[in-house]
Amino acid sequence: MSLDEIRNCPGTLAEGFSTYSPACLRNMFNGRKVNHVLPYEQPQQNEQVAEQFMENRKRISISGVQEKLSFFLDKNILRLTKEGEQGTYILKPIPRDLKKVDQVPANEHLTMQIAKQVYGLYTAENALTFFKNGSPAFITKRFDVKEDGSKLAIEDFATLAGKTKDNSGVNYKYEYSYEAAGHLIQQYVSAWRVEIEKYFSLIVFNYLFSNGDAHLKNFSLMESSKGDYLLSPAYDLVNTRLHVDDTDFVLNKGLFADNFKSEQYKKSRHPSKNDFSEFAKRIGVNESRFEKLIGPFTKNQPFVEKLIRHSFLNDANKRGYLLMYNTKRNYLIS
Repeated sequence: MSLDEIRNCPGTLAEGFSTYSPACLRNMFNGRKVNHVLPYEQPQQNEQVAEQFMENRKRISISGVQEKLSFFLDKNILRLTKEGEQGTYILKPIPRDLKKVDQVPANEHLTMQIAKQVYGLYTAENALTFFKNGSPAFITKRFDVKEDGSKLAIEDFATLAGKTKDNSGVNYKYEYSYEAAGHLIQQYVSAWRVEIEKYFSLIVFNYLFSNGDAHLKNFSLMESSKGDYLLSPAYDLVNTRLHVDDTDFVLNKGLFADNFKSEQYKKSRHPSKNDFSEFAKRIGVNESRFEKLIGPFTKNQPFVEKLIRHSFLNDANKRGYLLMYNTKRNYLIS
């Protein structure tokens, strides 16, 4: 896109900003005045930059299919980390091998902003940033790195479940159910009754916004300042159906360990409120809390449509994104 066309904050999507808004600068960059344009050409267009990015990829320890790069905020400049330096941001440029690849950064950014701003989910801070030619990249602030550069302990659910390639095959992070994943929270979190509600809301959100990337590696427990473990901020939230023809749930057993399906589910082939009621019960959500937790997701949320309009998706994908949201909400309230 042309950088001159920016009319909304590339962080919060607030109207009337041609760069990051004060709220975004405060939450994302500790109040520093950071430019929304990176000091790099797009790697595909500059051989020297491409070499820098390839070298950086060797040093980042975070796994995943999509390319991830380690960045550091040096005064007011976002730059690639140097050898031996602890990165505090993760950059995800346009990926490869998907439909509509140029829309992926804007899709993930929009989905993360909806999760935080509309539904109040605890998410990793994030924004869009741009190479000099206007090509977008998604950037997120690392939540496992302290201000002094030391790291908080963090364990993803694949590790907690004892799943590895060696004992469960190449699809190890998909061989599970969301019910069983909820029981991991009961097992490892002392304040699990609080955290299980956050987990439940995140599962409903992933369904409503067609996040088919919600596998075991994309849920984690993180050490708190008190030394116990809590559910980490949500990350890698993206409407995957804009890019691939996937199912409602990426875990092979879906919501339930025993493949339970309500009568509505059997008719429509999609889960409804009754299925999520049963799911809540099974993972330990107090029955008196269910209606309060599910309510924001069953109601039409005009703010969702507003954020979609303000997003950096192109017009066709804005329409597609909104249609998918409305379709899933209709299944949910059926």
